[in-house]
Amino acid sequence: MNPSLILFDLDGTLVDTAPEISDALNALLAAEGLPTIDPALVRSWIGNGTRELLVRALQHLALRGVRDAGEPGAADALMPAFGMHYMAHCGRASRVYPQVEAVLDALREHGKRLCVLSNKEERFAFTVIERHGLRDYFELLIGGDTLPTKKPDPGGIRHCMRLFGADAESTLLVGDSEIDVATARAAGVPIWAVSWGYNHDRPVAVAQPDRLIQSFGALFELTALDAPRERVSTY
Repeated sequence: MNPSLILFDLDGTLVDTAPEISDALNALLAAEGLPTIDPALVRSWIGNGTRELLVRALQHLALRGVRDAGEPGAADALMPAFGMHYMAHCGRASRVYPQVEAVLDALREHGKRLCVLSNKEERFAFTVIERHGLRDYFELLIGGDTLPTKKPDPGGIRHCMRLFGADAESTLLVGDSEIDVATARAAGVPIWAVSWGYNHDRPVAVAQPDRLIQSFGALFELTALDAPRERVSTY
């Protein structure tokens, strides 16, 4: 395919943010006198946004008998403090996955329009890409609170398509999760899924993306405008 518009998920696709998300959550819990949570478990909750992750964490503690963790409104009451902790950690313990910058360079050189489509709140997503030097690659960033809806609603994809004058055949979503696959299907656009992402500890291949890629370098193919149309589906 030869897309003119490519949208990228952020967490687990472009950047491994799980370590700093876990650090921020556990810093909050420690400050509140609550038990901390295994980073591997926190990793399995990533993908629906910051508030949803905090809700999952408090539910987890409540099921283990931690007093007050399951109280109604607990997540909303802690969100301002969690936001401060997370902003302090954004871009600190995360890392850009191999080949990401080289591929983004090549895509831009070939005239591709690149956007970030994340469920992470816009201010956090922006901070992550800025601190990792990725900001200038993207013409638009849509976070989980940028529009009235977020993934798996197709509104973010359709907003980008309208803005850049692209249709479904010339648009591609690159993500790491079942949420990304569902979002692309709802918008009628192709979805390539990376094999190293989070996806709630389930293999993303089960969601049947159009392609499962084992290396970000597979996206170099999108710069070869005369590449054959039929290619092996797994890298």
